[in-house]
Amino acid sequence: MRLVVDLNRCQGYAQCAFLAPDVFTLHGEEALLYHPHPDDTQRENVARAATACPVQAILVERDEVSGVR
Repeated sequence: MRLVVDLNRCQGYAQCAFLAPDVFTLHGEEALLYHPHPDDTQRENVARAATACPVQAILVERDEVSGVR
């Protein structure tokens, strides 16, 4: 799984950081830090975080090697 976050679109609502704290971290009040290749054990949390993003700034891409999301 690969994550891409449109940081220009991100407004710092931090829903992702609440739902997947091992993947997303809010640094300061608005700067989002994230792991672009999270462990597969985080798949469900990442999916919830992407769905919960109010501005839909999180894109979850398939792993082309294994074909797994």
